[in-house]
Amino acid sequence: MLLQILTLLGSLAMFLYGMSLMSGGLQKMAGNRMRVFMAKMTSNNFKCILTGIVVTAMVQSSTATTLMIVSFVNAGLLALGRAIAVIMGANIGTTVTAWIFALSFGGGSWSIATIAIPLMFFAFVAMSIKKYSNLGEFLMGFALLFLGLATLKETSTVLLDNEGVRVFLATLSGHGIWSIFIYMLAGAVITLMLQSSATATAITMLLVAQGYIPFTMATAMVLGSNLGTTVTSNIAATVANLSAKRTARAHFLFNLFGVILTLLFFKPFLGLVGLSVAALGFPNPVTIDFATADAETQASLVSSLPYSVAVLHTVFNVITTLILVWFIPQLEKMVTLMVPQKGDGKESYRLKYIGGLSNIGTGDIALNSAKMEVVEFGRLCRKDLEYIRMAVNAKTQNEFEEADKKLIHYEDITDNIERDIAVYLREVSKHELSVSGMSRVREFYRIIGEMESLGDSGETVGKIMARVWDHEGKFTEHMLSRLNHMIDLVDEAYVAMDYNLSTPIVEIEEIRNADEAEKAINEYRDRLRNEHLSNIEKSSYPYETGSFYMDIVNTLEKMGDFIINISQSVMGAKAA
Repeated sequence: MLLQILTLLGSLAMFLYGMSLMSGGLQKMAGNRMRVFMAKMTSNNFKCILTGIVVTAMVQSSTATTLMIVSFVNAGLLALGRAIAVIMGANIGTTVTAWIFALSFGGGSWSIATIAIPLMFFAFVAMSIKKYSNLGEFLMGFALLFLGLATLKETSTVLLDNEGVRVFLATLSGHGIWSIFIYMLAGAVITLMLQSSATATAITMLLVAQGYIPFTMATAMVLGSNLGTTVTSNIAATVANLSAKRTARAHFLFNLFGVILTLLFFKPFLGLVGLSVAALGFPNPVTIDFATADAETQASLVSSLPYSVAVLHTVFNVITTLILVWFIPQLEKMVTLMVPQKGDGKESYRLKYIGGLSNIGTGDIALNSAKMEVVEFGRLCRKDLEYIRMAVNAKTQNEFEEADKKLIHYEDITDNIERDIAVYLREVSKHELSVSGMSRVREFYRIIGEMESLGDSGETVGKIMARVWDHEGKFTEHMLSRLNHMIDLVDEAYVAMDYNLSTPIVEIEEIRNADEAEKAINEYRDRLRNEHLSNIEKSSYPYETGSFYMDIVNTLEKMGDFIINISQSVMGAKAA
């Protein structure tokens, strides 16, 4: 008995690991092309739903789809309403997994699990070839998934096939409406414990196909697993950003409405499912009485029950989508009220595209979230330039001190953001990445280091100006004019940097804009240096004041160096 229990747990672990491996391989193969597809296919609600279906069916992970949705919302490329529509499609897309499981359970002497072990050979060969390693990972995950499912089916039959278990399950099924709630709770708990609604669906198929529970209770378990998977995403979103929380709430509301609607019209819903199953050529699991049916009908019904569960899962999500698609604006308002924008302004200083570490995706999906965070980091650094200008042009010491506080504050912010992005990149690197992916990670590390140095530069300017005020010095109008023009040149370099960072890497051919901006900064720095030496000779201003003046000029020029290094890193990532 102990060996059977351990075998059951091992087969469950094989199933879960296979699903994770298969999904990871698919995501790596899809890469950035999946994001491009999503960007082009979200112009209206119909396309959004279709996009959610296709992407989730391809990557076999609604979590991966949600990560991409959140990043688009944060980037302003996708409105929250459109994101809700994609989530609706993702719920339909995830039912493809149930159909694949049904094929594995399928009647007759053959199932997908039959080819699992032979498939491992081809998977191993593909994984040994660098070019096809991601395909090999997918195939290996596919094989392990269905081998685990087949083993789970065989082992659970031995363990559950006794009179005590049957009596217990029959007792749970004999309490009318309360039995439905009991099995709903069971479906939700299994999903929460295993962190996988797909696993809960597979277990439901197993129980109903072996005759341990009636189809009505299988329906309740599917409803529970749909609620359970939203609880998982909402728990993960508690440490995530604003858009991630709203997206998770929308997912919860979608499934909650579907479950409530199904419970209110439970018998008509079961009738519709039965008719849909019959339309596919299978026996109707709702109207046929198993106990009184002939042997042939019983055998046909048993073999078709996994398909009936797949139909049930699909009908639930399709009907819910067809109803709620007309109420997307109302859903958007509800999630906005549930997760309001904080009014303290701190949100903009937190990571916007990267949520909690539990939400880390795979491969290019994770790296693209990091890229958008880096773009936002660059824009935050440019904002710091405004306070440099305020500090330089302050007319009173109070004005300067206000600007200096901002410069110190922004230096802390850049330190924190650099650290948080670095932690994220470190976690991403723990997953298997392609050579180009590892190169991108290295370039991201270099970029955030340069940006942190830009934050330090702002604080450096503040320290120089503090010394100016301490020595009761004062820049001439001529000096201020020169410094303001230098700041303008640095700002132009920021514009070029932002363009190079935010433009898709495949569209970047050169960084002439950054080179020209850097050249202009260097030439102006040289001009001011020569002019300064001439003014010192003429005693146009005190030597000490001129020294402070040139320290600021040199600091601004150094900022130009940091900025050009960032654009060069973009080209470095492209060349990988």
